[in-house]
Amino acid sequence: MKSIESKRIKVGDVAPDFSLPDHGGEVISLKNLRDKKNVVLFFYPRDRTPGCSMEAAAFRDMHQLFQDLDTMILGISSNSTESHCGFASSRKLPYHLLSDAGGEVRKLYGVPSTLGLIPGRVTYVIDKNGTVRHIISSQLNPRKHAVEALKIANALAG
Repeated sequence: MKSIESKRIKVGDVAPDFSLPDHGGEVISLKNLRDKKNVVLFFYPRDRTPGCSMEAAAFRDMHQLFQDLDTMILGISSNSTESHCGFASSRKLPYHLLSDAGGEVRKLYGVPSTLGLIPGRVTYVIDKNGTVRHIISSQLNPRKHAVEALKIANALAG
């Protein structure tokens, strides 16, 4: 049996495709964005927790900068679409929150848990070709994800 470590997606890997429902009922597939947009895919533990609210707000506050760089932001947690809808509305989040109810996409990417209990906080910056160009992993510094992802999106834009 492979260890979780060997399944982790690394820089240079092709980002695994997935299709998940967002908080508005739309199904988002990564393959449909290929050749069209760079993607910032951030996995976060739970809606409405302090750290996740900080991270979501940081991406919200930089959303227009990402858009100007032809980059789409996608947030993923195991919360339901209903929970995401309330979270997006209360925080005025202008990007898609995807519901990975069974945690299958989290497993597909090999996102680790903290202390084996708390779903990890990991962000992947994926270029238009579908290649993972950068990975940010920091459970305790949620704002770092948006700041660092924006630097990479800027570099991808040339």
